[in-house]
Amino acid sequence: MHRFQTLALLLIFFFLVPLPKTGQLAAAGREWITVDERGDWSAITHRKDTTPAFDIVDKRGRKGAAAYVITSTEHVQQGAWVRTFPITGGKHYRISAWRQTTNVKSPRRSAVIKATFLDDKERLVDGEQGDLARPLFPKDRENFDGDWQLVGDTYLAPIDATQVRIELHLRWTENSEVSWSDLNVEPAPAIAPRKVRLASVHFRPSGLKSAAENRDSFAPYVAKAATQNADLVCLGECLTLVGNKLTYDQVAEPIPGPSTKFFGKLAKQHDLYLVAGICELDGKSVYNTSILMGPDGELVGKYRKVCLPREEIQGGVTPGYDYPVFETRFGKVGMMICWDVHFPEIARKIANNGAEVIAMPIWGGNPALARARAIENQVYLVSSTYTPPERDWMKSGVWDLEGKLLVEGKKLGDVLVVEVDLNEKKLWRFTGDLRERFNRERP
Repeated sequence: MHRFQTLALLLIFFFLVPLPKTGQLAAAGREWITVDERGDWSAITHRKDTTPAFDIVDKRGRKGAAAYVITSTEHVQQGAWVRTFPITGGKHYRISAWRQTTNVKSPRRSAVIKATFLDDKERLVDGEQGDLARPLFPKDRENFDGDWQLVGDTYLAPIDATQVRIELHLRWTENSEVSWSDLNVEPAPAIAPRKVRLASVHFRPSGLKSAAENRDSFAPYVAKAATQNADLVCLGECLTLVGNKLTYDQVAEPIPGPSTKFFGKLAKQHDLYLVAGICELDGKSVYNTSILMGPDGELVGKYRKVCLPREEIQGGVTPGYDYPVFETRFGKVGMMICWDVHFPEIARKIANNGAEVIAMPIWGGNPALARARAIENQVYLVSSTYTPPERDWMKSGVWDLEGKLLVEGKKLGDVLVVEVDLNEKKLWRFTGDLRERFNRERP
């Protein structure tokens, strides 16, 4: 009988006593050990036996400011300087500091700012996804002042937040040092949207007899995308080859050449960026290449397919070895081609180089892999395929950061256009901003 009474009391406790929200118990760093306190600053570590040395040095920072220094010695150590700042929920704040490192192999991973919005009891607050607002990791910026690099970003404070906890880290290093300077937490204007209209053409030439005829057949679809104010249009793979019974070497051409001239003229006419897959001839080598033409009609850049399937190997195609990313007037664009999607390293290298959008001409392939590449790299992926729509196989369209296909080709000849905001932060339940975390936590 006692066992049943005990069980009943446990059930009553479970249903009637409110439990803390997930993550609240560790919200404010209660898992840390405080090893030093100096005014508003505390020095913290995970474990006493991996504690680095901490110091605040006057006039050693950027432009004579104070430096908040963390030094690791003979074994791997980690720790952070910590301070909490009052803020007003629902307002935007710019969080930034300047960083100088010595003998840190990967500052991206080891010398980071962590920002956590809290309530007046130092608990995590509700975020936008009906979940707790997770810690944030401001970006490394391209701003340098000598060997000082700016780290910073602008955030919207959750409505229930009253303070933000800033941690200036050195982690996972030995015999190295970081100095932090000029930390600022200041009100800032909201980040303006950075909207771009991404387009895919779902079209496959057939019954034509030359590379030129194939090129010509795409012109009406580019024009149709332009009527929908497309900023970037992605066309298919090896489009000078498909459907005309020619071989790779028969249609291969130099860059610049006939295709860059043709598609450059279209891009300039319609004031947009244009991605087209062609066969490139360089010396005696043939490459499966995507070109990116700009709205001025000039070649912005090219990408040579790195991963070749057996058909292209047998056809005498040579692989590329580079992962370029190109600046456009709306953001950073990379390219990959078809079989590349089966290898996560390709999209990862392109994303690591800064791509926000990846254009992917693709003959055919597994759409689950396109979805995975978009999610795991937090990029928009624009695909243009020759796969018939009725087949449960690759799709022409635009995949978002959640791997959702925002628009999809339903029939040959479809032109698919969707507007996205490259400045919009995608917050995932339980994990927060994956783009920020991937940048700080990936190998």
